[in-house]
Amino acid sequence: IMGVLNVTPDSFSDGGLYCDPERAIAHGVELAHQGADWIDVGGESTRPGSQSVSAEEELRRVLPVIRGLRRKLRKIPISIDTTKSLVAEQALQAGANILNDISGLRFDRRIADLACLYRVPLILMHTRGTPETMQRLPAVRNIWRSLMDGMETSIRRALAAGVSRSQLILDPGLGFGKSRRQNSAILASLF
Repeated sequence: IMGVLNVTPDSFSDGGLYCDPERAIAHGVELAHQGADWIDVGGESTRPGSQSVSAEEELRRVLPVIRGLRRKLRKIPISIDTTKSLVAEQALQAGANILNDISGLRFDRRIADLACLYRVPLILMHTRGTPETMQRLPAVRNIWRSLMDGMETSIRRALAAGVSRSQLILDPGLGFGKSRRQNSAILASLF
């Protein structure tokens, strides 16, 4: 079970609740005590219609939280939810040990280089478009073709960078440019 810790003012699930690093760290510790197997820290909202923030702003949001969580949760894995290699590398140096790329290496392929260099798991998610545009895109007729083609491209990019298959975790990206019916079909096929 992944505990999601959004440290953004505009997240769709808990926007603004954990912008203060101390409050975010306390919430992350609580998530672990409630049974989360790892904590996923994100400093840029990916809600529909959201706009990207600078790497500097994202780092300002996530680094104090990752450092604080690492001090308090020594054995719990921490993932950094980012599409920027600069953020990914500094988060790994601060104590994160999983990379979670919602773009599946479409926005910054250098994230795969970091997964290889640091020998950490790499989560590759399927998304259509960007968070700003994904819900305005025309629906695809065959979500399975879109999902498979997107995942194949992401996997190929990761392997080309030297990431081993055993490091990869695939995420179908429910809600990211998909209709409710398509999300339900994807969920049903997973069980």
